[in-house]
Amino acid sequence: MKKYLVQFKPFLTFVSIFFLTYIVLTLLYKLFLNSYQAEELDAVTTLAGQNSEQLLKLFNYDIIIQKSSQNPWQEIILNGRFIARITEGCNAVSVMILFVSFVAAFSGNFKKTLLFIILGLVSIYILNVIRISLLIVLVYNFRQYSRFLHGTFFPLVIYGYVFILWIFWINRFSKYAK
Repeated sequence: MKKYLVQFKPFLTFVSIFFLTYIVLTLLYKLFLNSYQAEELDAVTTLAGQNSEQLLKLFNYDIIIQKSSQNPWQEIILNGRFIARITEGCNAVSVMILFVSFVAAFSGNFKKTLLFIILGLVSIYILNVIRISLLIVLVYNFRQYSRFLHGTFFPLVIYGYVFILWIFWINRFSKYAK
């Protein structure tokens, strides 16, 4: 048995660090969400909605993203027409947790790991704001494709981007890169 533990130590270390990081970050996020009342919307989702609204206004769209008066989401109104809503799941925090867990499991130098995680989180957040903004405009113009856009295309974009970040991390900076 000891022979197998030694042989599979890198894999077991990766899996242990990944799941431990993922569980801890998920529990911390759940604690964060639980600090809000049931009808309230968390700060990260609110900020993502505000930044999406600012981005679209930068391109002269007549956009209003506002908190629902009775529900925990933001309502999106483009050119006076209700388009969709932004809920807690739209803020990409679950994707960020997955990203951090993977990078931590393949960690290298502490300083480089921390810097990569910070830059990766910022870039994922920015990509998510762009994703929300594009989704708003595309759903407004192509309502018939909203299910495909929201359920397939844009998840593929954001998860594909995270996958590219992981590959870059493993090949350039992780302890396995050498």
